[in-house]
Amino acid sequence: MSLSKKFLQIAGILNTMKMHHYCLNFLLWGTVIAFSLCSCAGLGTDEKIQKASAHYQMGLSLLNNNNIQPAFVEFQKALELNPNDKEVLNIIGVIYLLNLEDYPKAIEYFQRALRVDPQYAEASNNLGVGYEKIGKYEEAIQYYGKAASNPLYRNAEKALNNLGWAYYRAKRYQESVDAFKNSLRRYPEFSLPYYGLALCFNAMGKYEGAFGALKKAVEYDPAYKGDMEKARRVMEEKKMIAREEEERDIEDYLEIMKY
Repeated sequence: MSLSKKFLQIAGILNTMKMHHYCLNFLLWGTVIAFSLCSCAGLGTDEKIQKASAHYQMGLSLLNNNNIQPAFVEFQKALELNPNDKEVLNIIGVIYLLNLEDYPKAIEYFQRALRVDPQYAEASNNLGVGYEKIGKYEEAIQYYGKAASNPLYRNAEKALNNLGWAYYRAKRYQESVDAFKNSLRRYPEFSLPYYGLALCFNAMGKYEGAFGALKKAVEYDPAYKGDMEKARRVMEEKKMIAREEEERDIEDYLEIMKY
């Protein structure tokens, strides 16, 4: 996975993003409901939902503090009480995707969330990430597109950015450029699409455009704030431990900096 895309995917999934290709910051959705000491047996539907919500909120709190396994347990308890909670299904999928790196399992949970609500754009975007992780770019394109086309999705610019990366991996460069530009129309100072545009233009032989896009990416990237020399040093360091797609992307960025 590329340097910029790694951060992007994390950000796309959890409503916060950074460079390719994935820092996590889960926001609590209110005060955690107190746990009941009694057994779940005999609970009515409303009580089960309330107790499931308590487990879910506790899981978010634990996840926010990077306590992955205890959070995972809380989400599983919530799911036992409320098996059709799309948000619980989605967050379990996120843990499988980002923390446990069990991509087939992540895909399974995102699919389950979408069976509950086919218009759940966050799960569609995350399912796209899952498919991209296993190299199924056409499937990734399908679900990124579905998320981005949902008029109620607040993170459409991130889904469009992901869409651009999937097109790039599939070597569909003009469609990739179009997706990245659509993302920037929604968020003009979003650095990640500029990183993607730099690689696309480079692959298309548009070297001046590649350098211009990379310069913009470094300008808007809070890690560099326009310092191209710092960006070059960091990329050279990362290249030493990078693998496969990420390594190739870094090599291309370093080459583009010479134009």
